[in-house]
Amino acid sequence: MSLKSRSRLGNWLSIRVLLTVGVIAMSWAATITVAPAVNAQGEPLVFCSDLAFPPMEFLEGSEAVGADIDIGNEVAERIGRTAEFTNIGFDGIIAALQSDLCDAIISGMNNTPERAKQVDFVNYLFVGQSLVVQAGNPEGITSLETLCGHAAGSQVGTTNLDTLNAANEACLEAGQEGIDVTGFPADTDGVLALKADRIDAYETDSPVAAYYIAQDPGSFEFGGPAINALPVGIALRKDNTELRDQVQAAIDEMYADGAMMEILEKWQLQDFALPEAVGATPVATPAGS
Repeated sequence: MSLKSRSRLGNWLSIRVLLTVGVIAMSWAATITVAPAVNAQGEPLVFCSDLAFPPMEFLEGSEAVGADIDIGNEVAERIGRTAEFTNIGFDGIIAALQSDLCDAIISGMNNTPERAKQVDFVNYLFVGQSLVVQAGNPEGITSLETLCGHAAGSQVGTTNLDTLNAANEACLEAGQEGIDVTGFPADTDGVLALKADRIDAYETDSPVAAYYIAQDPGSFEFGGPAINALPVGIALRKDNTELRDQVQAAIDEMYADGAMMEILEKWQLQDFALPEAVGATPVATPAGS
């Protein structure tokens, strides 16, 4: 497949909603309470989450599920509160936290130096990024370098999109044809675009890539090894040090007593445990891949 034109991608985006009906329901301020602990004391612990990022957080009907949902519920229970999850698009999620729409962010967010200038993090995973390509890998994409001259996408506001933009610059600097990069409002939009042959590769976090491939192995596979492993953290406002310390203590306790690994194994994410907690260097590819 030759490099896709931006006009084709524009046409695809215009019908995106029709393709995603029944897959994801998104709203700027739709608040969903998930399996709250029975606790009459304490206010709810409200998390901002982009509920379109399986297996970390996503919707099954009107119910929020996923690894981050389970982790958020467990953290809340351990500090004597109940968890609520507010669905926020990822590109506006830090602004939502800063505007007091939630107490914390749990949304598969990489702890980067740029983000750490705005918020505090409590790390709980260590995750790389992966390229997802069509089954059979017809374009022979095995790395960022092999994306030159192809169309690729990722979700807006993510480090994944930053990675693609940097790869495009590298292609151009090397005198090669650039990457036609598209940012999608939701992760699921980009995967649907890949399946519909509108892009040649989709770049997302490795656990998310593994989920899409496991759900539809006839359509997708990995385009090479994992890229740029980084810690993933729960983000909190810098002036909320008390809550930050409570969340940190809860995460430490969950690793110490095995609750974290139980959640990660449930979602087949055990390879992404924090190395400091498990005493090993994580492998940023899913088990069995």
